[in-house]
Amino acid sequence: MRNWRLNFVLVIIILFGAAIICRLVYLQIIQAGYYGAMAKGQQKLFQPLQGLRGNIFFKDNRILAADINEKYLFVCPDDVEDKKYTAEKLSEITGLEEKLIAKKLEKESMFERLKDDLTEEESQSLEDLNLPGVYVKDGVSRKYLQGSVASQVVGFLGGESAGQYGIEGFYDDILRGKITFFERGDNSAEKESKGGDIYLTLDYNIQFVAEKLLEKAGSELGVESGQIIVMDPNSGKIAVLANFPNFEPNNYAKVKDFQVFQNGAVQKLFEPGSIMKPLTIASAINEGKISPNTSYVDAGKLKIGGYTIYNYDNRIWGKKTMTEVLEKSINTGAVFAESQLGSELFMEYLNNFGFFSPTGIGLQGEIYSENKELKKGYEINYATASFGQGIAITPIQMIRAFSIFANGGKMANPYIVEKIVGGPVSNVSRSDAGGESERIQGVGPEISAKEIISPKTASQVAAMLVSVVEDGYAKAARIPGYYLAGKTGTAQIPWSAIGVNKEGYSDETWQSFIGFGPAFNPKFIIFIKLDNPETKTAEYSAVPIFRELAKYIIDYWQIPPDYE
Repeated sequence: MRNWRLNFVLVIIILFGAAIICRLVYLQIIQAGYYGAMAKGQQKLFQPLQGLRGNIFFKDNRILAADINEKYLFVCPDDVEDKKYTAEKLSEITGLEEKLIAKKLEKESMFERLKDDLTEEESQSLEDLNLPGVYVKDGVSRKYLQGSVASQVVGFLGGESAGQYGIEGFYDDILRGKITFFERGDNSAEKESKGGDIYLTLDYNIQFVAEKLLEKAGSELGVESGQIIVMDPNSGKIAVLANFPNFEPNNYAKVKDFQVFQNGAVQKLFEPGSIMKPLTIASAINEGKISPNTSYVDAGKLKIGGYTIYNYDNRIWGKKTMTEVLEKSINTGAVFAESQLGSELFMEYLNNFGFFSPTGIGLQGEIYSENKELKKGYEINYATASFGQGIAITPIQMIRAFSIFANGGKMANPYIVEKIVGGPVSNVSRSDAGGESERIQGVGPEISAKEIISPKTASQVAAMLVSVVEDGYAKAARIPGYYLAGKTGTAQIPWSAIGVNKEGYSDETWQSFIGFGPAFNPKFIIFIKLDNPETKTAEYSAVPIFRELAKYIIDYWQIPPDYE
């Protein structure tokens, strides 16, 4: 009987001990993370941190966009005692309109931001004033340190801290700093939460010169808008992507015409005109249908169905070779080359040139035309497309296609982001990626360019384009000591493109020039497009700009001459 009681007590003790051990295992091992976090929350102070947005750099590491620490002024209208006096004093110190401040103070709000980037003098004066409901705080704002340079490329940080247009818009998820909770005094948290830095391929110095040339064209030639693109034809690296007019990203809210935010190089269609002719002739040469010396007889006009095609200025040229067709920019000669090629092959080459697909350059809002009217199969549409009317493309598509003549028949795909460091992706560039699927759109060059025409055809057409500069309508592009290749283009603008609900074409023109140099060892390819300049043809508008920019690049890059 005595042993039974002893054993019972012993069992109770063992069961009680086992229950305590199980509870300790549950609390200290299974739920260790949960209770550890609770303990930290009770013992340590945590606070949220919005990570800084990533920086955007030019090729030379010059900062284009960055988050900058600043002091800013805000008011709490509900706490302001004398609103009239407060508005008057704030206006005196900050230079803001008194009416604007008064309007903010009338709002039923706890927070109204009045002014960013306060000077030390403004900040000290406001603190000394010590008005109820007026506060000066430390903050961060997005600044564009090069003013309006490359504004359409970079875009801007808009409302609700969202990237708008350009790089800011396209790579918003990568640039955006993440929100983290960190223990006060933990200096590593800020670095960990910062967005990715983006390094562009743009050369600041050439970009600056190109934009000044466009501004000059605006004042001297009455150009309404325009673009300049400079690209390495071997890799597709974009050195310049300039637009006119541009804007000041730091003051984007003051822009009244939102169209100025659009990057015309990737977001506006145009009909290329005669710069299409080398592509048409190259297609026919590549198929063995013609050669540079193939001749035909020009009668000045050509009837197709119920339509008549004329040469520029109604010129009649007589017997001419295909090289002379490019030199004199003869419309009927391009139609002849297309007719020898055949419409089916012609459309196949247009597709291979990338005219029915975007480039994927990595800028927000890139567009392209499906050219549905051209695809309907009418003979007249093929004929006009052969010399660049009735086919709509973007400037970036044009320079991509034309690169085949400077790159041995291969088409270089344009890109504008060299690498991305940090953020959701780390140290990403084309050279780092192991395969096409790992490449972020628009970052770094393609592994290999696609061959569109043979190296022989590319060399032949390049020589023909040199003749255009030496003996044709592009003589103003010549630079002593260098062989340059290029082609002018002057295209009528459709009524629909200028907002008129009417079929056919206006008297306004797109004037362009595309060329590369040195012609037989190309280092650059330049495309210039001007919208409705006050000149008759591109010979007098785009060609002189090409020469000035090409000369600057040759000197800047110290490219050795072809001959003395």
